[in-house]
Amino acid sequence: MATSRFPQTDLRRQVGSPRPKTRGNAAPLSSHSPLALTSHAAENKETLCRNVLIYGHCRYEDQGCTFSHDLNKSNNNGNQSDISKKALNVESPSFTPASIQPSILRKATLPTQAASAPAFTPRALSAGTPLTTSADSEAAVFNPAAIREFTPGFDVSSQGGINGSTQDGSVSYDPFAMAGVSQSLPPAPYNPYADDHNPLGSSSSYFQSQGAFTTLQPLQHHLYAPAGPHRDDLMPYHRMTHDFFLPEKVREEYQKKAEAALQIIPNSQLPQLDNYHSLVALDTTHRKNANIFGYPSWVYKATSSKTGHLYCLRRLEGFRLTNEYAIRSVKEWRKIDNANIVTIHDAFTARAFGDSSLIFVQDYHPLSKTLAEAHLSSTPGPGNRFQPKGPVPEAVMWAYISQIANALKAIHGVNLAARCIDVSKIILTDKNRIRLNACSVLDVVQFDLRRPVRELQQEDFMQFGRTMLSLATSTSPAHLTNLSASMEQMSRSYSAELRDTIVWLLLSPEQAPAQKSIDEFVRGIAGHIVTSFDQSLHRGDEISTELFRELENGRIARLLMKLGAVNERPEFDGDRAWSENGERYMLKLFRDYVFHQVDSNGNPVLDIGHMIRCLNRLDAGTDEKICLTSRDEQTSFLISYKELKKQLGNAFGELQKGSKHARGF
Repeated sequence: MATSRFPQTDLRRQVGSPRPKTRGNAAPLSSHSPLALTSHAAENKETLCRNVLIYGHCRYEDQGCTFSHDLNKSNNNGNQSDISKKALNVESPSFTPASIQPSILRKATLPTQAASAPAFTPRALSAGTPLTTSADSEAAVFNPAAIREFTPGFDVSSQGGINGSTQDGSVSYDPFAMAGVSQSLPPAPYNPYADDHNPLGSSSSYFQSQGAFTTLQPLQHHLYAPAGPHRDDLMPYHRMTHDFFLPEKVREEYQKKAEAALQIIPNSQLPQLDNYHSLVALDTTHRKNANIFGYPSWVYKATSSKTGHLYCLRRLEGFRLTNEYAIRSVKEWRKIDNANIVTIHDAFTARAFGDSSLIFVQDYHPLSKTLAEAHLSSTPGPGNRFQPKGPVPEAVMWAYISQIANALKAIHGVNLAARCIDVSKIILTDKNRIRLNACSVLDVVQFDLRRPVRELQQEDFMQFGRTMLSLATSTSPAHLTNLSASMEQMSRSYSAELRDTIVWLLLSPEQAPAQKSIDEFVRGIAGHIVTSFDQSLHRGDEISTELFRELENGRIARLLMKLGAVNERPEFDGDRAWSENGERYMLKLFRDYVFHQVDSNGNPVLDIGHMIRCLNRLDAGTDEKICLTSRDEQTSFLISYKELKKQLGNAFGELQKGSKHARGF
């Protein structure tokens, strides 16, 4: 057996107070060893035992401990000897540098009365256990449990003590008095992923005032999870999660339109009409011109009180109706059903706005823009400098021409005239999808003029050409004073065919009696109309594909509703005939099989492909069989999806018999 490197005396348990180390001691000796008792007995009699200092007593006092155990004697002797030995005390002269003036030193010296000053007592300990004075400090023992734990306070505006403590030591904390603290806090950085975008110090309270005007925050569209990367190593029958749902761009676009359709203005000052309520102003500028209609016009979104549908209200301010037959001309526009014309529903007069107004009711297309806003208005660039938008591509120009021609053919076919073909009155509702707006307004406003329809139709071609020339040159129609210079400018960027088409629209026919017709124009651009028609078909195919995806989601949602209605109903809790026997028990185990699977370690398995596959097979009622196991793993059932579908139909049918509000299933 290997011997130890240390002496056996060092391995013994040390008792008593250890002897302070001195030079020349190779190894510390126990205070109760024979050598220590003989050689240091005289010295230890004046040394206080450390056990008394630490524990208050020494259990080796009667077993031969040579150290002193009298606390009072040691303190008195120690104080006298320490005072005599100390080099620095209250009575000793202070250090005086030679470079400092004596007059200054006399002000800075510590007075002799400081020795008799009372002991310092912290405020936090004034209400608790008081500190001992110099008279009874000899018998006092330090007790950490008697000191209160420090608790920070936040009320800086109160009249309490320092750090928010009151006279009794308690902390005064008011959660609704944070105004002073918020001024000293650093500004919190903006977090786009936070639920509450108001920082801690932004208001004087946790809850904002309910009576004040609150701004409705827009939806955080960027919080939606984007589509994952497309993997190339998948088999033809493999699908990713995002393949089952609507693409993110399409979903965000329709989500924004739905948000705009449901937008309201709290505490709105707009009036409530007889059949329409919840008016929301759609105008983006306060300056209105009366160049087109002759009256300032305003556009609102409103909800019908009869049907609940959303409509667009165009209001002409200050119009007085002099002939009742003028407003009846709107009925002729109801007959037009064209994809490139905003449908007109009704027209009436109202005084709810404080004046005599003429209001037209049209279809509402959320988030639509005029061609002037989409192509002619400048956009803010870097440094808040407005930059003009680039020229419209020629393919887009031909798409606009084809759609306007389609709208004019429908209007001229019922012996009417558009009379309002302007970049500020043609709206863009989708990608390269335009609609003529406010076509029936001038028929009511200028009803007394009674101009011939043929003449008005010829003016439609002139307005058509000026609109296309305005888009081609990025110039507003009011600034198209020199048509020849504008045509020369357009020839530099577009083909000769497009230039000749616009020239045909702008110029009158050479023979005076002859007139231009929309059928002739359509025959001239038939090739481009076919191209636009092909693009619209492709767009329809894309939408059909996305709709087919949502069709599967709708079937799954219907199944989930039925399963949720059947499984574990609270009113049948404890009814063995409903929940724990027969068809309902199988459906309960099927629910566990689809949604509550776990792996070998007991962790949940969240496989959306497994869930969708099982629900699709249940909806189809296939003959494939699955094994359902009870929760106690004592019973297993082998059943097909066809039988499960039948059981689900029977169980849900029993619920429908006892319900009076079973609709939609």
